[in-house]
Amino acid sequence: MDIVWLAVFSALLIGYFALEGFDLGVGLLLPFLGRDRDRRDAMIGAIAPFVLANEVWLVALAGVLFGVYPSLEAEVLLALYPLVVVMLLSWVLRDAGLWFRRRIPAQGWRSFWEFAIFIGSLGLALGWGMALFALATGSLSWTGLALGGFVAVAFAYHGWTFLGRRLTSFPGGGSPWLSAVLAAAPAVIVLVGAAGYLLEHSAPSATLTTLGLMVVPFAPIMVGAQVLVWRTFGKADRMPSFF
Repeated sequence: MDIVWLAVFSALLIGYFALEGFDLGVGLLLPFLGRDRDRRDAMIGAIAPFVLANEVWLVALAGVLFGVYPSLEAEVLLALYPLVVVMLLSWVLRDAGLWFRRRIPAQGWRSFWEFAIFIGSLGLALGWGMALFALATGSLSWTGLALGGFVAVAFAYHGWTFLGRRLTSFPGGGSPWLSAVLAAAPAVIVLVGAAGYLLEHSAPSATLTTLGLMVVPFAPIMVGAQVLVWRTFGKADRMPSFF
């Protein structure tokens, strides 16, 4: 069971990077490619149907981390506490920008919330890079910003290829599948290095079996919902957005 749960944990982390990566990438590109209001509306509208679905992967990942690797919960949160706080604030800031940008009519406030999307996306991208570096080396340090910079660039490229595929008027290019691999590569590398450590710190077999009985009935619902979102919105060029 410990190998099965390691596979589940790995799939959730890789899936989050591959899917939420283009959401964050579009946020990173917003100040540079969103030359006017219509272009920014199109960019944010392109990711709007996917944002909440992609964030579910992170929620599920946290649940698996705390349930399957309970001994790591205190270690991770204590060792990375300042970084976790910054990442949570960045997450809230990015989502607040998405929700509020069109709900306050004044142009100044709209620009403020669109800048918040960029700052929040940047904070999450850099934070994930630093977190992965800390997990790989065992300590949190500013050197991890180098990996954070790579993650930010990979996310931005992933967002660029996504927009090029989804919006016919957008000058993007490349394959979103390849950019998804690039965005998820840091997570894959860290998981390969940490696999032995994670297997050694798994919860007892009885706990893993109980968790499996609790999770298995809901797994098809999560996968089915993700497939439904992509089948419904994946090929649309423009559609009304609640962001």
